Amino acid sequence: MQGLFDLSGKVVAITGGAGILGSELSRGLAKAGAKIAVLDRNPADELVAEIKEARGDAVSIPFDALDRESLLQAREEILAKYGTIDILVNGVGGNSPSATTSPNLSFFDLPEQDLDNVVRLNFMGTLLPSQVFGEILAEKKEGVILNISSMAAIRPLTNVVGYGGAKAAVSNFTQWLAVHLNKHYSANIRVNAMAPGFFLTKQNRFLLTEEKTGDLTARGRTILEHTPMGRFGEPSDLVGTAIWLVSDASRFVTGIVVPVDGGFAAFSGV
Repeated sequence: MQGLFDLSGKVVAITGGAGILGSELSRGLAKAGAKIAVLDRNPADELVAEIKEARGDAVSIPFDALDRESLLQAREEILAKYGTIDILVNGVGGNSPSATTSPNLSFFDLPEQDLDNVVRLNFMGTLLPSQVFGEILAEKKEGVILNISSMAAIRPLTNVVGYGGAKAAVSNFTQWLAVHLNKHYSANIRVNAMAPGFFLTKQNRFLLTEEKTGDLTARGRTILEHTPMGRFGEPSDLVGTAIWLVSDASRFVTGIVVPVDGGFAAFSGV
């Protein structure tokens, strides 16, 4: 049974791999035996050193998820070091206060450029790496892509109009790409997504906690009231689901979006 979840020898390219959630996925997949290419805007030398200290194998490759030339260069660096790519984890994403409605910023006044930046980061930041790294999987006729969607894609949430729309597009794209790669390239390529619930990260902390006191905002309290498990997620909560979705344990699973949300999506409020 343990072998089903073993990633020994697998090469994982993880975009956003040095972020709060991405770094935990990088550590977790490395512990499962994978070789990790940590792709992030900034060097991830400390994370790579930590993985190596734990007897893992990792490399840091700075890149821009929205720049095709940067993606192609990152792909060549991974192939030069490891010879192949087996798994792509699309971990790039995030939100911005300037693309989020609030008492001080109405929907009608949201800046177009800020909305476009959020949509591009989350959707095109998933699609473009899937084109560049997914091409390797198509050529070898096997592999796995794991996207990161959001609870905002499953249940529309107030305020986060650009982010929610972009993550809904990621969920749709996950299903589309799963079918496309199976039909046109190989039945041995799988594409799935996780939809994290509410995790305290740099991108959403301004929505969930008060900046000055650190106390929960009204939104933060409402979220916990509607989360049956009664807490925010911790980055490590994503690791088990990620390992399942990229390992042979889910070899007949493709085109799904798995909530990792403490029951938020299941609770009607009554």
